[in-house]
Amino acid sequence: MRVVVADDVMLTREGIVRLLREAGIEVVAEASDAAGLLHHVRLAHPDVALVDIRMPPTHTDEGLVAAKAVRDEHPDIGVLLLSQYVEPSYALRLIEEQPERVGYLLKERVFDIATVVDALHRIVDGETVIDPTIVSRLLRRRRRVDPLSELTEREREVLGLIAEGMSNRAIASRLFVTERTVEAHVTQIFMKLGLPESTDQHRRVLAVLAFLRA
Repeated sequence: MRVVVADDVMLTREGIVRLLREAGIEVVAEASDAAGLLHHVRLAHPDVALVDIRMPPTHTDEGLVAAKAVRDEHPDIGVLLLSQYVEPSYALRLIEEQPERVGYLLKERVFDIATVVDALHRIVDGETVIDPTIVSRLLRRRRRVDPLSELTEREREVLGLIAEGMSNRAIASRLFVTERTVEAHVTQIFMKLGLPESTDQHRRVLAVLAFLRA
């Protein structure tokens, strides 16, 4: 897997790069700002761009804007956003337009490199990966109109774990049930959310998108 890393803080960027390389990920370029990110993506055409949301000059959403530009120009390149803050609206802005091959993790997750590597692989496979902290906050949020109202508590729990990027096997292990049971829950989730089988749409991604919009 080939990755471009963009973070304006040199020590943080170098730390991420070192951890990725130790995990066997090929880091093909590093960038300290949005312009550098786009330049390296165009030259190297990586599998994934790992991008800090807050970058120069204003340190608000330059990284997010650059990530969107990457997806617009190169829809086959995945994007993994990193943020110090829980900002689900930022993730939703990118995911709503191009839900596949997008991830959003809190920056603290980089210290658990296995989590980052797993997220990168899932993004390359066309999935959406959302940080568990954000998933938990969204699950607790009160909703006036809840498109997930038809789901049982267990189905909501399964959908939350899908949003974290977990496979059916991983969900089964987390919930201490069989993989077949998880498959049954997932089937019910797709049916209740009105997500028919399709060859050109990733239903797990669409389910996550419905979850984020709720």
